[in-house]
Amino acid sequence: MASAPLPLRDGLDPTRLRLPNSTEWPTVLSYLVARFPHDAVRIRSKVAAREIVSQDGSAITEDTPFVRHTFVYLYRDPPTEKRVPFELDVLHRDDDLLVVDKPHFLATTPRGAHVVESALVRLRRELGLVDVSPAHRLDRLTAGVLLFTLRPALRRDYQTMFADRRVRKTYEAIAPYDADLQLPRTVHSRILKDRGRLQAYEAPGEANSETLVELVERRRDHALYRLTPATGKTHQLRVHMSSLGLGLVGDNFYPEFYDVPGDDYSEPLRLLARSIEFDDPITGRPRTFTSRRTLTWPQ
Repeated sequence: MASAPLPLRDGLDPTRLRLPNSTEWPTVLSYLVARFPHDAVRIRSKVAAREIVSQDGSAITEDTPFVRHTFVYLYRDPPTEKRVPFELDVLHRDDDLLVVDKPHFLATTPRGAHVVESALVRLRRELGLVDVSPAHRLDRLTAGVLLFTLRPALRRDYQTMFADRRVRKTYEAIAPYDADLQLPRTVHSRILKDRGRLQAYEAPGEANSETLVELVERRRDHALYRLTPATGKTHQLRVHMSSLGLGLVGDNFYPEFYDVPGDDYSEPLRLLARSIEFDDPITGRPRTFTSRRTLTWPQ
């Protein structure tokens, strides 16, 4: 995909809109006002300020004709967000890579209601890194090691490394202790995630997920587990632990969903991406990065 004709603004990418296959609207402005009726005043203001542009970078005016299947770029006003009261810690930085220790409750990239309060936007704003890009992602509720690339020319190499499962990831989790459960064990199952459904789920059929579960330490009714996934399905670790009767402490999705206010940070999910190991796709040398965070035991 071609680069956007608008630069980052305050750490945020411009929005890219594809004009639909229709002749209903005579101008781009009339389409945008119809598309975003609650933002009509701001849309008109942005057009007047020449802040909405076509794919060639030329400014959209009130009279710019609507052309099907073309693109326009604009800055949407970010939602008002409360700051997530936890910080990103830098574990490593060189010319190619930035590795951070992500806290619980901070999204990796802008999504939904979490735009400004994401690791990507924080790094752009706080460190002035225009070209920073995540090589992989962690769920908002999961803490731990998160790797970013710093040069666009290297982005594909590192992202492909993660996509091809050439990275060994180790997680830690706190969950109930079950004396009758024999560990270590490898869990295999078929995990599916339907659009519009909050939870992933296990279904009959050929397994598409694999997790090694090991007991590390027991404290009364709970235990610390080491989880080593061989695959990367949505919510895989949480689903597999729940299937063993070991729902993670602080997990409001599994085994049953319950609502938690977005600004309630009192009960973090006890899941930590402890380490990642890989052979560097550029240099070939082995690299290991380890989180310095610890999971809190339930009282």
